[in-house]
Amino acid sequence: MQRKPKPSEGIEARHSRDCRSRDGGPCNCSPSYRASVWSAREGKRIRKVFGNPSAAKAWRQDALVALRQGTMRAPSPITLRQAAEAWLEGARSGAIRNRSGDRYKPSALRGYEQALRQRILPSLGGVRFTELRQADVQDFADRLIATGLDPSTIRNALMPVRAIYRRALSRGEVAINPTTALELPAVRGKRDRIASPEEAAALLAALPAKDRALWATAAYAGLRLGELRALRWQDVDLAGGVIRVARSWDAREGVIEPKSAAGTRSVPIPAVLRDFLVEHRMRQGGAEGLAFGRSASRPFNESTVWVRARRAWQLAELAPIGTHECRHTFASLMIAAGVNAKALASYMGHASVTITLDRYGHLMPGNEDEAAALLDAYLERADTAARLAALA
Repeated sequence: MQRKPKPSEGIEARHSRDCRSRDGGPCNCSPSYRASVWSAREGKRIRKVFGNPSAAKAWRQDALVALRQGTMRAPSPITLRQAAEAWLEGARSGAIRNRSGDRYKPSALRGYEQALRQRILPSLGGVRFTELRQADVQDFADRLIATGLDPSTIRNALMPVRAIYRRALSRGEVAINPTTALELPAVRGKRDRIASPEEAAALLAALPAKDRALWATAAYAGLRLGELRALRWQDVDLAGGVIRVARSWDAREGVIEPKSAAGTRSVPIPAVLRDFLVEHRMRQGGAEGLAFGRSASRPFNESTVWVRARRAWQLAELAPIGTHECRHTFASLMIAAGVNAKALASYMGHASVTITLDRYGHLMPGNEDEAAALLDAYLERADTAARLAALA
């Protein structure tokens, strides 16, 4: 005869409907055992059913420890789909910010929404938000890998899920982030195209005159595409020699804030860029409004400008370059000119100098030969100073 555990033990034997124990007789079934613990933080009871009392007791002991340590939460009734919808709504309103504390760019949110709708939610949307396991996410990633998707596509698909659970973990809504420690294929990005000073000059010279200032600003000031589209003449201080970046342009939203707080910045205008801008200003007759727009208030069409530039470069037998590659070119030119990483991070609009070093560290001076020469020179100076001091 099996003894029914006392309620104080937090384990309940669950007998079948026909079991004689229900009428006070001996048990004649194979009962299951439901263990439970009380989460005072949430005011909820957490339960789990086992096939034998020892397993139930072991789980309950572990659960009590986990509750004390804050690593266990009561299951939430909402699904990942519902959590994702709430997160997107909060991100759109600005209530939810990125890790830098800035609002998410509209284009980034559109990418997140597309990844959720097309890949994540059809497979995982119905899972309870607090019950999604790392193994579930890993299995999902493995299925994407099996389809032959590019590694960067797989990582981008998981980015919104990472953001949702990162916030939930910081707010104590989940005990474990199921998107950590995933085994994903390595992203082997190709080296960014960078134009040399001579090549940059040739690329600009081959362009139609009306497009040269735009591409020169990309190559010699490093503005992002959206920043170029939103740039106004009032932001270009030719006398003071700076471009004040204070806004960007989104294809759907129109004028928006720069990518981050660091995106609002001042960028120096070198002489070579000033010449292009002065010529462009004179061509426009001193008109106000957008510097490179189709009109004072309508930004240039990205596709039209790109097609026109590519045609000109092909005729000149030059390799085409995109606006983002022009931004990389600006960084490389500044580094070659001796601008330090901190200043470059400011001109690039990076939220941290770490971003600049991670992205452009390979361009920084300081290879093995240079490092050895610098150290030798320092030691020689120190030795000379020591010998002079000894003679004094």
